Amino acid sequence: MTKIEFNTMVMRQTSSLKMYALHFTHDADDANDLVQDTMLKAITYYNKFKEGTNLKGWLYTIMKNTFINNYRRFVKISSFVTKSEEISSANLVFSSTKNQGESKFIMDDIKMALGKLPEEYYVPFSMYFEGHKYHEIADHLNIPIGTVKTRIHVARKLLKKSLKPYDNGVKKPVYAEID
Repeated sequence: MTKIEFNTMVMRQTSSLKMYALHFTHDADDANDLVQDTMLKAITYYNKFKEGTNLKGWLYTIMKNTFINNYRRFVKISSFVTKSEEISSANLVFSSTKNQGESKFIMDDIKMALGKLPEEYYVPFSMYFEGHKYHEIADHLNIPIGTVKTRIHVARKLLKKSLKPYDNGVKKPVYAEID
């Protein structure tokens, strides 16, 4: 049997395949998709069909297996993907902590803020941050300890201002109000 003869025989089964597909899907559009998938597989693998066997039975078997495989794939995907409009906060927290996306953005912003510091503030601050003592920094830079403390203080203020969006919103105590 030639491929053209086989394709013609398969196309003649379209209406019975649609009826059979409706038993699986209970939806006309899904049934049409299933018929299309079945016919595509049948035509693709026509060399697997043995002449003399029941073509309709062979096509029904392909359809049944295609439906089962698609259903299994759907169930597997559905178990991994949340399909609700709003993702619960528990899922959001898990997702953001799992991929550490927020941490990367924060670190990028910190690096950018540090990069904007003038060198006279950056060097003492970074040395202090690395664990050096005030007197070690003063000796290294050949400046008084008071200047080191002032520059570190100014660097902190500049960084705090630059990283204001990350302020956790905790109000600082007000000791005296001035009118």
